[in-house]
Amino acid sequence: MSFKKDTGSMELGECIRNPEFQDVDGVVTPADTIHAHPGEKRDSTALKVDPDAAEEEYTQIKPYAGMPKEVLLLYSSQAKYRVPREILFWLTVACTLALVAVTVTVIVLSPRCLNWWQVSPVYQVYPRSFRDSDGDGVGDLKGIQEQLDHFQYLNIKSVWISPFYRSPMKDFGYDVEDFQAIDPLFGTMHDFEELLAEMHKKGLKLIMDFIPNHTSDRHRWFNLSRTRDPHYEDYYVWTDCNETDPRPNNWVSVFGNSSWTYDDVRGQCYLHQFLKEQPDLNFRNPHVRREMTDIIHFWLGKGVDGFRMDAVKHLLEATHLRDEPQVDPNKAPEDVTSEWDLHHDYTTSQLGLHDLLRDWRAVMDDYSREPGRYRFMVTESYDYHEVDKTMMYYGTSLVKESDFPFNFYLLDLPQNTSGLWAKDLVHLWMANMPEGQWPNWVVGNHDRPRIASSAGQTYTRVINMLLLTLPGTATTYYGEEIGMENINITDSQIQDPAGKYNLSASRDPQRSPMQWTGDMNAGFNNKTNTTWLPVHPDYRSVNVEVQKKDEGSVLAQYRFLNTLRQSELPLHRGWFCYVHADASVFSYLRELDGLGRAFLVVLNFGKESAVTDLSSVWELPDQLRVLMSTNQVNDGKVLQKSRILTEAGEGLLMQYSTHTRFNRNHRDQCYVSEKACYLSAIDILYKC
Repeated sequence: MSFKKDTGSMELGECIRNPEFQDVDGVVTPADTIHAHPGEKRDSTALKVDPDAAEEEYTQIKPYAGMPKEVLLLYSSQAKYRVPREILFWLTVACTLALVAVTVTVIVLSPRCLNWWQVSPVYQVYPRSFRDSDGDGVGDLKGIQEQLDHFQYLNIKSVWISPFYRSPMKDFGYDVEDFQAIDPLFGTMHDFEELLAEMHKKGLKLIMDFIPNHTSDRHRWFNLSRTRDPHYEDYYVWTDCNETDPRPNNWVSVFGNSSWTYDDVRGQCYLHQFLKEQPDLNFRNPHVRREMTDIIHFWLGKGVDGFRMDAVKHLLEATHLRDEPQVDPNKAPEDVTSEWDLHHDYTTSQLGLHDLLRDWRAVMDDYSREPGRYRFMVTESYDYHEVDKTMMYYGTSLVKESDFPFNFYLLDLPQNTSGLWAKDLVHLWMANMPEGQWPNWVVGNHDRPRIASSAGQTYTRVINMLLLTLPGTATTYYGEEIGMENINITDSQIQDPAGKYNLSASRDPQRSPMQWTGDMNAGFNNKTNTTWLPVHPDYRSVNVEVQKKDEGSVLAQYRFLNTLRQSELPLHRGWFCYVHADASVFSYLRELDGLGRAFLVVLNFGKESAVTDLSSVWELPDQLRVLMSTNQVNDGKVLQKSRILTEAGEGLLMQYSTHTRFNRNHRDQCYVSEKACYLSAIDILYKC
């Protein structure tokens, strides 16, 4: 409050005695008391104060409540107010700068966060066989939705679903009639959208199969191409041929016999590297490229999280159409009927293939800009001994391609169950993979026998331990988490077109219905007594329901290992180091710099028990505790590193405490995708 002494006018409409008004001697004077008469109005202009006369007019020393800013300014310039204010100001500035500096430092030093496709296995669902919701004997999209809790129980984050496009089903969905429609056998587009929404609600990601190499011969494009529609005439690979002997060259289909079929409507032969009902698209036609890119846009727009690109090495063929060189030059040309009879120099991995894939990667990157919605891309191309060709799908340091190409080399594990063979197959990938890339591992899928049958039930658990303790992303084919085996198929039960051509090549045995319970049809179809393939006879003892109740089951161990992998830094992003390999045992360790604990894995792939002596590995402590054994009776045991006993098919996961690092002294035996160190004082990772 303020008053002028030289006038009798009132500045306030109320009577106030302000004891804080003082003269220069600190004594309150009667002259300084203003009496305001009721009813008198304040002159608003009287509140204005001449700054030059401020010190004369205002003599009080202490600020008081309600003072105008002019009075406040008088006191704010005093040292006892100005100095603390300036101290607080500069302290605030310093704290802000320090916080910014710390934030920038943490960002710069923090390693890249793992993406959703890196933190858990990819679980492959074969929709025909996963769960039948409507009782027709064939699995469907609603059936998958009914079992989403199974993925959460396993701590699975990524689910790859094999094709469910509209299809004549000559190759069970890999012959696509309409890339933008759901086959009625599996449900409707509404069913798909509901499934996707429910998966996202539960924190699950959906990976679709994308089949770019070919379509069904019932596809609209093919029907227009065979009638020489001007726009679609060159959508497929056509060439002149003799109707009576339609073999323009010696190219052979993956399913056997010639890759060429004569079409009497067009009067030419068309190329099919798979079934004759699966004509190859011509990717040298820009319209075809645009069509397939539009399909990617369609599904990404629906919210799909990624694609598995099928059979990519077959996308382009040499335009000259020359005969491919024979593996056996002395073999009669008419006897060349198998893909193994030829070197595929002109039908696979042609120049321009990677340009196609990089274009699709760029489309997916556009959709990945949305926070938390990275779109994943994996390519399928098994190049056998030409592993360098497979590694090209990673892209380069300048141009990105696949997040990873599928690694199928562990599919050969049953050929020679030994520790040395297991190490060789692992090292084949690790030694050839470009620096800093992310590895992955596959031991079973819809095209190969189940590992429990090919390697033997004895090795099911140890192979699961291998998958879930190696660095990178594992792929689990449905049923492998409970140790499902192949079924026996009779001639009358064959469904697979490859099996109809060659019974021994049938893929039906590994596609039997998922074993959920011991009830009718193993819980796959509980409405009717119908299944598209027979259920395995062991379903009453090998099923999800039974194994959930058994702490020592294949399912329980799979779940434990997967959960542990996601919670332990050394297992999901630490160093991987070879320690030992012999005729029986393959052993390696997982460690992280700065972390006081590490893990040793000892896996017996041999035919008999073995004793492993690791006393030469001085970085290991003398005693090691078994955190988990695939033989449950050994859980918790303390073993001497000089005498680690394992039975045939047994795996040991041992945890130990140490600050001595193996990788520092054995860099040539160790690998890490992106090096990181742990700072225990503040519980963070940093680049080191």
